[in-house]
Formats: sequence, structure tokens, C-alpha cells
Amino acid sequence: PPAGGMGTEASSIGQRRSSLHGHWSSRAAFILAVTGSAVGLGNIWKFPYITGENGGGAFVLLYLGCVFAVGMPILVSEVLLGRRGRRNPIATMAILGQEEGGSRHWRLVGTMGVITGLLILSFYSVIAGWSLAYALKSAVGSFAGTDARSAAIEFFTFTGNWKALLAWHAVFMAMTVFVVAAGVQHGLERAVRVLMPLLVVMLLVLVAYSARYGAFEETLVYLFKPDFSELSGESMLIALGHCFFTLSIGMGVVMAYGAYLPEGTSIAASSLTVVLADTVIALLAGMAVFPLVFGNGLNPAEGPGLVFETLPIAFGQLPAGSVFGTVFFLLLTFAAWTSAIGLLEPAVAWIVERHQRSRVVGALVVGGLTWLMGLATVLSFNVLSDLRFGRGTLFQNIDFLASNILLPASALLITVFAGWIMCRNSSSEELAMGSGLLYKGWRLLSRVVAPLAIIVIAFRAVGVI
Repeated sequence: PPAGGMGTEASSIGQRRSSLHGHWSSRAAFILAVTGSAVGLGNIWKFPYITGENGGGAFVLLYLGCVFAVGMPILVSEVLLGRRGRRNPIATMAILGQEEGGSRHWRLVGTMGVITGLLILSFYSVIAGWSLAYALKSAVGSFAGTDARSAAIEFFTFTGNWKALLAWHAVFMAMTVFVVAAGVQHGLERAVRVLMPLLVVMLLVLVAYSARYGAFEETLVYLFKPDFSELSGESMLIALGHCFFTLSIGMGVVMAYGAYLPEGTSIAASSLTVVLADTVIALLAGMAVFPLVFGNGLNPAEGPGLVFETLPIAFGQLPAGSVFGTVFFLLLTFAAWTSAIGLLEPAVAWIVERHQRSRVVGALVVGGLTWLMGLATVLSFNVLSDLRFGRGTLFQNIDFLASNILLPASALLITVFAGWIMCRNSSSEELAMGSGLLYKGWRLLSRVVAPLAIIVIAFRAVGVI
């Protein structure tokens, strides 16, 4: 699109627009909020086990390359659109679609992101409920003397009890609704200002504990000495896919949070800080988990069971294992909580703006709907475990649809809009980069590299590659 004309008009409109929900009080608050949405089960639960499955250090390097070449330009694009539109993701894409591309149909991209976020939250909340339950189990000493067989039986018995899963799912959703209902500064910002520093402190305590009682040197070699013979084409696709999941890209979260970003705050610098913080926390999680795994002769490539079946064995054998097991599962809960808050916010903002309801009503409605959607995941592990179609259980199909279809599609359309539809004047003004090397680098990555990477992920998800 041309550099002038529509872009100049859109620029003046964008400057006058302000958020209906208030703003973050500072750049630090925004960084904490977006980092909180990015740091979740993906960092503490998923990153360690996919690293274990793909050979350690070489995968870490591959993942870092994917994050900075693909994840970050999309993150910048989504923040850019959010601050430009200053509305919920659906309204933002409708407004910017009209201003920049002459069509309000771009609102469907925002709708896709909001729906994707709620689908992910519906099963995310169930898994987070597990971490709450396991924190309590550890606190009362349930893991003392646990071996592999008893840990597996404990997990199977727990997930087989649909009433227990439903109750913990409800508790976690209530925690999330409580924060979102309080608003941007009094709810979201206040929560992340407390939870994020607490999360980092707990993680550092666990790293110190692992260094004292686990095989820490073996872990450092495993995580930071690359063995490229362990990598495969599948490893590349896993690294690409995980960088979308862990940065909360394509779910409407970053766009909603970007709408509350004060004018004059550097989008690029803030996004870089978020990416660095998210990556450091993921690596610290590996340094907290793997020493305990290696030190107790357990399998680092255990897969999803690494946290809920393998680690209880380690905590059951170590000094003060009940205490530090509790800290670990609380850490997992807090990480999930900050992410869940972000996943709920876009839909609540839409209800407040579109239907002129209070945030309390919006949070209760969306939270209740998400809780009901979570029933499919809860029952997938027990009552409906034999019901299989498509990709497997109900939970596996929902996960596949949200994570492998809707998420890449939403991220692709966001970066295409920011890179190809939005004119240069609008994007360069909002990014405050001028027309120099940094801006050209972002344009190249968002227009070419990131879309191609997303297409590869999508083709892999549907079995083309």
C-alpha cells in the first residue's frame, strides 16, 4: 500500500483514540502483564519435557532462534495493532481493517483470536487445577516414599475422578474471574505485580534446591552443550510451534494488553524484554526440573507425565521434599494463573465494549462459559475416555483445533495485516522506529519469515509434511 493517503488519515485517528478500560500505569506494568501471560504451563511444564524429548542443548539453541526470528516479530505486530486500535481484539481489527484496508471483515481475525484463547483456557484451567491439587497433596506428605508405580497409580486415580477434576477446575476459574473482574490497574496489574516477582523468587529457590540435591552439573551440560545429532526436522517444527504457544501469540491476549499500553512506550523494546524474560524463565524451569530428574535416575524424555508422575517420585525421595514439592506446584499454579488472566481478558473486554456491561458481569459470563467448556476436558480423562474420534479424546481434539489450526491461522493473519495491509506511515509511526534498519528488519521478518514459518507449522499440523 502507498505510504501516504489512507495511512495519514489512519494516523490522526489512531492518535485521538484512547482505551475504554484505562491504561497500564507504566511500561514495567505492561512488561509484567505480557510476560505473565507468556510465562505459564508452557514454560514450567511443557518446555522441560519437549527439551528432554529433543536432545537438550541443541534444541534450546534452535528454540531461541525461532523465538527471535519468528515469535518476536509477531509479538511486536500484535502489540502494534492493539495500541493502534485501543479496543478489544474484535473491534480493533474491525477499526483498523476499515482504516487501513477498507474492510471491516478483518474483525473475523480478532474473533478467531478470542475464540482460540477461550478454547485454550477451557483445558488450560483443568490442567492448572491439577497443579493446585498436587500442591495440596505435596503439602500433606502424599509423595513421601513414592516410587514409579505408586506415582502412576496416584495420577491415574486422580484424573479418573471427574468430580475432583471439576472442583479444582472451578476453583482455578474462580481465581481468574476474580482478578479480571477488578479491572486493568486494580485487577490485572495488581495481580501481576505480586505474582510475577513471587514466581521468580520461587523458581530461584527451586533452582538452588535442585543445585544442592540434584545433578546440577549434568543438567548444565544437558541444557547448554549442544549435540546437533539429536535434532531432526520434527525438532524444528516443535520449536516453532512452542514459540507461538509460550508467547501467547494469536490468542487475542497480546492485542488486548497492547490496547492499554501508554503512548510513547517503545513497543519493540518492551517486546524484546518480554521475549528475554520468557526465555530466561523457561531455562530456569529446566534448571529446576532436570537436576531432580537426573539425580534420581529418572527419564528426562518422559513427556507430559514429567511433572505429574516423574517429579513426585523425586520430591518423595529428597530432604524437605514435601516443602519444595509444594513450592513447585504452587509455582506451576501461579504461572498458569497469570496466563489464564490474559486469556480471559479479550472476551471480557468485548462484552464490556459491545454490550455495555460491567466488568464483573463480563468476567462472570465468560468465566462461566469457559468453565462449562472445560467439562469436555474433565470428562476426557474418565467418563468419556473411551470416546475417541479424529485426533483422539475430546480434550485431544480441542487441543489440536486450538493449538494447531486456529492459533497458527490467527498469528498468520495478524502478521500479514501488520506487514502487508497496514501502510508504512501507520506502522512506522506506532513503532517509532523511523525508516531505519530496525524497522526494515521487522518488516522483513513479519512479511516473509514469520508467515512462511507459520505456513510450515500449519502444513505439519494437518499432515502435509
